[in-house]
Amino acid sequence: MVVTDLFAGEIATELLKMLITISRKSLLYKSSAESLMTTINELLPIIQEIKYSGVELPAIRQSQLDRLSEALRAGLELSEKVLKSKRWNVYKNLQLARKMEKLEKNISRFINGTMQAHILADVHHLRFENTERFDRLEHRLGAMKIDGVGSGGGWVEEAVRRVEMEEERWESSFGSLMGLGIEVGKRRVKEMVMGRDDLKVVGICGIGGSGKTTLASEVCKDDQVRCHFKNKILFLTVSQSPNVEQLRARIQAFLVGSDSNNNLAFEWRIGTPMLIVLDDVWSLSVLEQLIFRVAGCKTLVVSRFRFPTILNAFYEVELLKVEEATSLFCHSAFGQKTIPSSADANLVHQIVDECKGLPLALKVIGASLRDQPEMYWASAKKRLSKGEPICESHENKLLDRMAISIQFLPRKVKECFLDLGCFPEDKKIPLDVLINMWTELHDLQEEEAFAVLLELSNKNLITLVKDARAGDKYSSYYEISISQHDVLRDLAIYLSTQGEVNESRRLIMPRREQELPKEWERNADRPFNAQIVSIHTGEMNEMDWFRMEFPKAEVLILNFSANEFFLPPFIDDMPKLRALIVINYSTSNATIRNFSAFANLRNLRSIWLEKVSIPQLFDSPIVNLRKLSLVLCKISNSLDQPAMDLSQIFPSLLELTIDHCDDLIELPAGICGMHTLQILSITNCHNLQELPADLGTLRNLQILRLYACPTLKRLPPRICELVRLKFLDVSQCVNLKCLPDQIGRLTMLEKIDMRECPQIWDLPESAASLESLRKVICDEEVSLLWKDARKAVNLDVQVPENCFSLDWLDE
Repeated sequence: MVVTDLFAGEIATELLKMLITISRKSLLYKSSAESLMTTINELLPIIQEIKYSGVELPAIRQSQLDRLSEALRAGLELSEKVLKSKRWNVYKNLQLARKMEKLEKNISRFINGTMQAHILADVHHLRFENTERFDRLEHRLGAMKIDGVGSGGGWVEEAVRRVEMEEERWESSFGSLMGLGIEVGKRRVKEMVMGRDDLKVVGICGIGGSGKTTLASEVCKDDQVRCHFKNKILFLTVSQSPNVEQLRARIQAFLVGSDSNNNLAFEWRIGTPMLIVLDDVWSLSVLEQLIFRVAGCKTLVVSRFRFPTILNAFYEVELLKVEEATSLFCHSAFGQKTIPSSADANLVHQIVDECKGLPLALKVIGASLRDQPEMYWASAKKRLSKGEPICESHENKLLDRMAISIQFLPRKVKECFLDLGCFPEDKKIPLDVLINMWTELHDLQEEEAFAVLLELSNKNLITLVKDARAGDKYSSYYEISISQHDVLRDLAIYLSTQGEVNESRRLIMPRREQELPKEWERNADRPFNAQIVSIHTGEMNEMDWFRMEFPKAEVLILNFSANEFFLPPFIDDMPKLRALIVINYSTSNATIRNFSAFANLRNLRSIWLEKVSIPQLFDSPIVNLRKLSLVLCKISNSLDQPAMDLSQIFPSLLELTIDHCDDLIELPAGICGMHTLQILSITNCHNLQELPADLGTLRNLQILRLYACPTLKRLPPRICELVRLKFLDVSQCVNLKCLPDQIGRLTMLEKIDMRECPQIWDLPESAASLESLRKVICDEEVSLLWKDARKAVNLDVQVPENCFSLDWLDE
């Protein structure tokens, strides 16, 4: 993260202390000081959260933090002058009092003006940068149920709530399940990072699945550790394919509290206790570039390797003892810490013994056996005991043990799990991408695909990451993402790449490389029969590709990190391609070349483009495209070119998503001609000012999302002609003045989300005519108006809590 004044929170803390002293010292300054104290008290938690987030902010948002930091710095200097001022110097005290009042007004103006419009947009931008980007749950999901789920609120809401409860139960009992092992590890690591000043770089080492990252996370959450480092802790995941330049920039920003050119800030931070955690480090050369030997700074390296030339000391994670292993296994298999009387204790002990004390194996295998008959358990034990090791190392034997859990999954669930190996390690996977891929590849309905996701979560094979908004009938997959342990990803890749490369169902590059694998080139004289092709590279030019044929490929995933990227020419040889996913993991947008490759893709139904620049979208129609998602893209005028008729280019498009595209100022009028659209999501577009006047011509539109567009001031009157609209979301449109006067004409509208729209103080009279409206989410001031307007109708009016917390970054 490159945040110019991340230490604004420190300034605010010192300023607050001085203001308390001032209030007690002189009645002359009491009014201004106490008023300013109140303002800073409200702002301080937000500053602190941003300060320790370690996530890059956009330039336009960064300028806001600069202004705030300058104001706080001015307050710090002024407070110092006041403390040095003598009581008898009345004239000087009067001048200082006036400056104090002026400072208070400036900060209040900033908070109530500019910051009001941007702080929530910042939070959502940060949330998305950690790869929270997902699609929508359609209306039909709300009516469906799955096993064990009640009828209230729709099955998605109940299922997500069930996962949340399970995660909370797991976390709350984690320490007791791991017994003394986790406490011993915490004590040893705390001694290294807190007890000895001579140890600058220390480590946690151990095999994959042994709980290294879990131990590091527990250490970072420890109250003593947080107090020692005054919450100055930065947790970074490095992985096998790191962007070293980006990681170095984030560490530098954390160390100096601003950009590296600010010498004053750097000197101010020197000697301050700080802890940097580098998780999942694989390479010595990478680690050497990420070590900054700065006074007061400790580095904790989490890795499978010991790096003796770098680490001053390390703690080797111990495998679980029998009692601890049994307790952890029982928690996953039975939901309790001990073996129930109805279970075969001898069989349980045999299976636990085969897991060899590895926490991940115990957790996953236990979950896979949950609620299964005894014969199922006996078969699993037999398979575990006969597992052939890949090599003699204990770590690689883990894959064979973990494979037992996968073999007992239903066929389609197993295939969906194996698909997860196609995505880069240590990256949250957009659920929208997964759902689109699974529906196209495995002939699943969206609700079936989501049920598969929940089953994988229940088996501890993935982790759901949920936003506070998720789970509602009309919520989008933007609010749900998934993450996966790197050992489970390795397992998916291992099981997917057995046999001859040309016959494999999944063709995967496990980590980022500068060129395509040599094995692919050696076998390029024959067709590749893969259904999914996953490529992970750096910058690729036209000459970097070689010719390959993919007659059966249905999904192409292009992961890369570069400023320019030439789409592979062999896309022409993918006649069955149905889903294309292009994700750039670089710090800046990449220019995409060779869009003409789409010309012959008659079966393409879904496109996801992320963090790319698109000078011109498509030249020829994509007749069967159903979903188009542009995320963090520079779209310029690519959707608004005179010679391009969007309705002709996308004659079958049902869903259009434009998210975090900051150069979108006015939504192109050509979108109004796309009469097939059912879902339109324009979200987190912070510079969007205008919607087309003829938006009401989209007569098939059912869902319209416009949330977090802070510069949008009005909705076009013709929006009231959207006769099939069921859900309208204008939440966090902080400058939106009002709802349309004729909103009552939306007779099929079932839900409105208008939370955090502070400019809307009144409702149109026609709002009382919304006969299908059943749910409104709004601020407290407006909730009473809705209740008064719809007294005779069963209307659920909800007032949600404002979500300012960035605690999810600790994950």
